[in-house]
Amino acid sequence: MAPTHGWAIWLTGLPAAGKTTLAHALRHRLNKLGVTAALLDSDELRPILAPGAAYSQAERDEFYLRLVRLAALLTRDGVNVMIAATGNLRAYRDCAAKALAPFAEIWVRCSIERCRERDPKGLYAAAAAGAISDLPGVHVAYEPPLAPAVTVDTDRQSVAEAVEAILTGVPFIGEEVWTEARS
Repeated sequence: MAPTHGWAIWLTGLPAAGKTTLAHALRHRLNKLGVTAALLDSDELRPILAPGAAYSQAERDEFYLRLVRLAALLTRDGVNVMIAATGNLRAYRDCAAKALAPFAEIWVRCSIERCRERDPKGLYAAAAAGAISDLPGVHVAYEPPLAPAVTVDTDRQSVAEAVEAILTGVPFIGEEVWTEARS
């Protein structure tokens, strides 16, 4: 039987830390275990929730508020949600923690040097060239979680190790996996 209320997790970290890669792998692993979850990836949702928006503080505030509202609607209707988004300010993730229950913050920790090496969208290169001036961790603050449910180090752990750390470190996900396994 499907849950009456979904859970939510927020994978937060610097740009290029591996949030989206990890979220896709986690969703795939959950699916194999009989648990479904929607992935709200900020790169995919920004053009939908904030079309034409740049990255000013006000535009970021509005985008993250809309993202949290979308997650709240989905979880209220029984959908499990994984948010993969930098969410550079704690205030954004605190807002999610208040609006979503159960909720867990996952810190996808990665050194800025490794993020610069990965740089799949060329953000760090553009920042170094002066083409962008609002990159979290470079030009604007990235406030790491104070008490994340799980911290994964993507410059030290494999994707599979990070997925297992989340599955074992977030109690409500483990409970759902156990419930599905007994069904």
